[in-house]
Amino acid sequence: MNGGAVNGGAVNGGAVNGRRAAGPTYVGVDIGTSVIKAALFDGNGEQRALRTAPARVVNPREGWFEQDMDEVLAAVGEVVRALVDGQDGGAGDPPALLALTGQGDGVWLLDGQGRAVRPAVSWLDARAAGIADGWRADGTTEAVFRRTGGAMFPGCPAPVLAWFDRHEPAVLDRSVTAAYCKDMVMQRLTGVRATDTSDASLPFLDPVTRDYAPDVLEWCGLGHRADLLAPVAEPLPTGTLTAEGAALVGLPVGTPVSAGPFDLPACALGSGLAATSGDGHLIVGTTLACQVAVAELQPGGEPAGLTIPLGPDRWLRSMPAMVGTAALDWTLKLVGRTHDDVDPLLATGERGAHGVRCLPYFSPAGERAPFVESGARARLDGLTVQTSTADVVRAVCEGIAFAARHCFEAAGLEGEVAVCGGGIRSREWLRLFADALGRPVRVSACPEVGAYGAVLAGIAATGLPVDTAAWARDRAADTTVVNPGEGPAKRYAEEYERYRASVDRARTEWKERQV
Repeated sequence: MNGGAVNGGAVNGGAVNGRRAAGPTYVGVDIGTSVIKAALFDGNGEQRALRTAPARVVNPREGWFEQDMDEVLAAVGEVVRALVDGQDGGAGDPPALLALTGQGDGVWLLDGQGRAVRPAVSWLDARAAGIADGWRADGTTEAVFRRTGGAMFPGCPAPVLAWFDRHEPAVLDRSVTAAYCKDMVMQRLTGVRATDTSDASLPFLDPVTRDYAPDVLEWCGLGHRADLLAPVAEPLPTGTLTAEGAALVGLPVGTPVSAGPFDLPACALGSGLAATSGDGHLIVGTTLACQVAVAELQPGGEPAGLTIPLGPDRWLRSMPAMVGTAALDWTLKLVGRTHDDVDPLLATGERGAHGVRCLPYFSPAGERAPFVESGARARLDGLTVQTSTADVVRAVCEGIAFAARHCFEAAGLEGEVAVCGGGIRSREWLRLFADALGRPVRVSACPEVGAYGAVLAGIAATGLPVDTAAWARDRAADTTVVNPGEGPAKRYAEEYERYRASVDRARTEWKERQV
């Protein structure tokens, strides 16, 4: 946990718009891959305070990415205690709800008490790439996608569990649950062993029955491991803090706790994704996630992304690309710049980056949306001795924006786009996204939309008497909309066609290298 430091601070000194919090409070915890956050919301749904702690991802072998579950759990405890203790010196009423969300995919193997059997395998992991490639070649991936709306990639549970079943079966024999991140924390805090439909969606959930599909488990050779899957609770797993959980987070025994949805749908919910079919949501974070609300369940086209149930007649078609801001982080480190330099570099650069173009597939596990290619790798083309730092940074930012447009096309975007994530702190990059997508982007006034979405979902799941519709009306007035420029949008539309052609050529080359 990098020394276990807890960073962050109160928003507006613990007050919102000059007033103290009204009524009860609610805590949302977002258990990210690199940062764990706890946000406090007041009775008006306003974010009052935030505490954060770093999370550590280790790389024990080439292509392996793991996390220590005890470190993750300790960080959750630290940020929640720091958040609550910082409000009125800890003397106020305890929160009415602790709502969890967090990273999806990967495999978090637990024993009967919810403790780690081994380090968690992250969604970033590539050890099961050979299995995922084999399933794509023999038609298993296609069959699963047509059945569930989810396309498997190396870091999703099915290939990871199959890898353990083939190479380390004793590890699975010692395990009781193949959990997800937020569900591990939920079990340790409350004793509840369960998951929700969002995390269960990739790849084992039947999106119509909202339960596991036995045929999918058999197709993946995992029918004999079905007992490792936690029960699916609708709308969400809920429980109350045990004595152990209460001691960890510094809240009273019996405090209500909810788990889910995982971070992608939680952010969509917290950003106010409209119920209208065809509207979209973009997360410019470590993962570049593009999501579209759909009213019909028709897994068509090339297998990619996942389909998450949102209600009895609505789903979220999610296209989470492997790399978002992580690609920009790498680029800035390479050229010796920081995030503070991004806006000036984009403001002074020229659209098109003087002919420098980027394919932003920087993950060692390849890509999972809007196509699955474990051999996908990034490219920077058009470099000369006259290429500037601004050109390189802009080319990467443009490449990521084009990847978002590609994902949205695959997901069926028709309407407006709500946007969130650390990347939008750059106003210039936000404007670039609007131009590259060729449509307005809407930014919520809530800083931590994932934690906010978890609170909204948790309030509904636990039946707390809260008028969240009033929260939404109040928040709508603070929304910022960035419109595309007519000239820039036209130029980017032309450049996007060249980008797509480059992607098609690269995919052919990646496949040839794998033969």
